[in-house]
Amino acid sequence: MTPLQRKIIHIDMDAFFASVEQRDQPELQGKPVIVGGQPNSRGVVAACSYEARQFGIHSAMPCSRAYRLCPQAIFIPPRFDAYKAVSKIIHEIFWRYATDVEPLSLDEAYLDVSHSSEYKGSATRIAEAIKHDIKAETQLIASAGVSYNKFLAKIASDMDKPDGLYVIRPEQGEAFIATLPIGSFYGVGPATEIKMNKLGIKTGRDLRSKSSVELTKHFGKSAEYFFQIARGIDHRPVRSTRIRKSLGKEKTFKTDVYDKTLLLEKLNQLAQKVFENLAAQQFMAKTITVKIKYANFKSVTRSYSSTKIFIQLPEIPNILTELLSRTDAGQQGVRLVGISASGLQSMNDKKAKNGPADQLEFNLN
Repeated sequence: MTPLQRKIIHIDMDAFFASVEQRDQPELQGKPVIVGGQPNSRGVVAACSYEARQFGIHSAMPCSRAYRLCPQAIFIPPRFDAYKAVSKIIHEIFWRYATDVEPLSLDEAYLDVSHSSEYKGSATRIAEAIKHDIKAETQLIASAGVSYNKFLAKIASDMDKPDGLYVIRPEQGEAFIATLPIGSFYGVGPATEIKMNKLGIKTGRDLRSKSSVELTKHFGKSAEYFFQIARGIDHRPVRSTRIRKSLGKEKTFKTDVYDKTLLLEKLNQLAQKVFENLAAQQFMAKTITVKIKYANFKSVTRSYSSTKIFIQLPEIPNILTELLSRTDAGQQGVRLVGISASGLQSMNDKKAKNGPADQLEFNLN
């Protein structure tokens, strides 16, 4: 059997802290914004807008130097509570599409979408959808890198910033790495770059020309990583920091919807996608939840649970009809509908193979 081709996405928010400040304070848009210490302090730049970067300012630069480069820059102290709130939304979006999510910081993460059935399994289209959802729900811009391993996906996400989407396909990996400056390699810091340059290693092609023995002599335990990565090989898995508890899809309407027939049609379409993803990821669900957001932005959820039987797609239309009837949809305009499947259990788990349910339960949350 041919091994499954991995599909890895790296998402990196563009100028995250500074972009949040520009979003929340519209008067800052289009201006050089620096988040961090004050100009006369010993602090450093935590983040800066792209307008500030045009002056050569970058993260970790002393604020005093940033001020000399751009005296008209606007210095703002960080608001970590605001950044964490946005980060939570972004990471929930990741989980809509990926089977595994590995956060690297508040504003970036690796996603494994190898088993996703979204967009017929196209990682590129999934990345486009994630970028779209992030912009729609946070008014912020993200860049995405798509490839067959973590190393290349991370490099790719930095290729076309801001608002980038760069794809490195398996057949392009080695050629891409060959021309890559060694300083751009993830894991090669300034000191290692200087050491490599002294050894005549300035590009990926130069690194690939070195034997494993030679690299071990100079770089010890890191040698194997460098040897493999120069050949486009990176088997590191995307390591989730949490277990998937649910899987869902949402749809925001351009205008408020009062037609319950239309709402049910959209919910059934979303359910089809959710259960395709469940099947692809070898899960069964125990609870179905419908989410409704009204025109006044108030949200409600209605849930259906089974204690033994794991819900299958043919049962869903009747369940959705019942759940929707327990909302004010039709009486109030609806701006968003969503469906999620939770209480997930692997199809390979023997406990999932139960007989008829002895209790069915509708929950009003």
